[in-house]
Amino acid sequence: MIKRLLGSVREYKKDSILSPIYVTIESILEIIIPTLMAYLIDRGISQNNMEYVLRTGLVLVALAMLSLLTGFLAGRSAAIASAGFAKNLRRDIFDNVLRFSFSNIDKFSTASLITRLTTDVTNVQNAYQVLIRM
Repeated sequence: MIKRLLGSVREYKKDSILSPIYVTIESILEIIIPTLMAYLIDRGISQNNMEYVLRTGLVLVALAMLSLLTGFLAGRSAAIASAGFAKNLRRDIFDNVLRFSFSNIDKFSTASLITRLTTDVTNVQNAYQVLIRM
C-alpha cells in the first residue's frame, strides 16, 4: 500500500528529500544555540569579556537567522512535495476510475468517488506533509 502511494510522489522526490534535511539542520541549530548561550554567560558575561560577548552574540544572530531560513525552507519543501503528491494521487485515482468496468461503476456511488478524490486525498496529503517534516 505504501509503495503504491509513494509511486505518486514522482517529480516531487527532490522536495520530499530536502524537507527532512532542512528539518535536521534546523534541529541541530536549535541545539547549538542554547549551548552557545551558556558559553556566552559562563565565559563572556561572568568574566566581563566584552569581545567574547560581541563575537558570540554575532554568531548567535547568524545561527538564529540560519535556523529561521532552514525552517522556512523545510516548510516550503514539505508544502510543495505534499501538494504535488496529492495532485499526482488525485490524477492516479481519477485515471483508475476511468478504467472501471460497468459493474464497478454500479458498486461505487458518485458521492463516494468524489469523497475519495477530495477529502481522503487531502487527509493523505496532510499526513505526508507531517511525515516528511518529522
